[in-house]
Amino acid sequence: MRSVIVIGGGISGLAAAWQLRGHADVTVLEGHHTVGGKLRTATLAGIDVDEGAESLMALRPEAVELAAAVGLGNALCDPAPAPTTVWTRGGLRPLPAGHVMGIPTDPDALIGSGLLSAEGLARLAAEERLPAEPLVGDRSVGGFLAARLGREAVDRLVEPLLGGVYAGRADLLSLRAAMPRIATLAEQGGPLLPALRRLRAAGAPRSAPVAVQGVVGGTGRLPRAVARTCGARILTGTTARSLQALPGDRWRVRAMTADGPLTMEADGVILAVPAFAAAELLRPHAPLAEAQLSGIAHASTAVVTMVFARGRAHRLPEGNGFLVPPVDGRTLKAASFLSNKWSWLREAAPSTFVLRASIGRVGEEALLDRPDRHLVRTAIAELHHAVGPIGEPVAARVTRWDRGLPQYDVGHRERVERIRAATAGLPGIALCGAAYEGVGVAACVAVGRTQAQALLARLPL
Repeated sequence: MRSVIVIGGGISGLAAAWQLRGHADVTVLEGHHTVGGKLRTATLAGIDVDEGAESLMALRPEAVELAAAVGLGNALCDPAPAPTTVWTRGGLRPLPAGHVMGIPTDPDALIGSGLLSAEGLARLAAEERLPAEPLVGDRSVGGFLAARLGREAVDRLVEPLLGGVYAGRADLLSLRAAMPRIATLAEQGGPLLPALRRLRAAGAPRSAPVAVQGVVGGTGRLPRAVARTCGARILTGTTARSLQALPGDRWRVRAMTADGPLTMEADGVILAVPAFAAAELLRPHAPLAEAQLSGIAHASTAVVTMVFARGRAHRLPEGNGFLVPPVDGRTLKAASFLSNKWSWLREAAPSTFVLRASIGRVGEEALLDRPDRHLVRTAIAELHHAVGPIGEPVAARVTRWDRGLPQYDVGHRERVERIRAATAGLPGIALCGAAYEGVGVAACVAVGRTQAQALLARLPL
């Protein structure tokens, strides 16, 4: 049987191993002591809480289908219904239904919301009367949408959602990579808002599906379930240090473990690690790919998870949480009220209230240099401003994700094409992960499986 080494035990690498089950002898090397990458569940005050991604996109099927395939179908759950809410201008203000990544299809629905000023509303409504040439090439999200919708709409409506997904900035992120649906409409020319309304009307199902789903017990259960069922040999605490090409189009991987060096050989290698780690491994073999991978910027973030005793809290927040536009100058990027959002958590710990706050966007690395206690105090203080006095937590923890989110800057799709082209001449090498075709769990599952299948087709029988 052909042999494959998967370097990286996040959800992309595990999805690749799952795709190869029964077709190859697979070994997964993971530097951390557990698999899962940014899908990680830990215990705080005796409660299981997600420290990374807390949900799976349900509007595209790959992640939820994999969850069902590995035995978690009955554990998938919907969040409590609640609007997307933005903390801005001194209040929590829900976005009207029907928005697309913050872009409202009906500007009149914003009247009275307090999200935009009268001038901002008028500028947004004027988009339908502006001439629009078809989009050619790539542009930044901020540059394109500010010209169409006005700067205020970008700052107050679009930027908070982009920050929640990418921890990025609208003026840097690629329209084609970060908002492909909008880019497709822009290529056709014409005003954007009427095109969005037509798109929604044409594709609106009778019963709109939920955008995301959770996993009872935490999304960290998903990678563990995939690892158990994929049939691969899983080596944690094992960090790949170098790749060596061998005769016969085989590869040697040298790794380091707690017990010392480890050397393995295989017919194929899948690099399911961050772009900067893949660049280091590929430098001797594909310098053009190394240069392109090294050029991908990353944002570092932190998650502050807090547990409150319901009897001691002065006031418990309502809704599922909120997003924060950077233009307001807050430290928080978002907050998620987990005990409101997920019924399983509320039922598992009825005497407590669990929430988490997210901190950090691209370019804010200095903010994350502050000690954990400072980030906890900052999060509590800003939560008090946003939702009122909620008291002090009985437990809190800061989880830091250093260079955790790759940035899809303008020209990202072309960059990925250059990386794929530069590695096409390396037989037995494939790349997957969040740096290429999407940062969400579903996108990472998809690229892991497709790259594994493509590698399998190239390996000699």
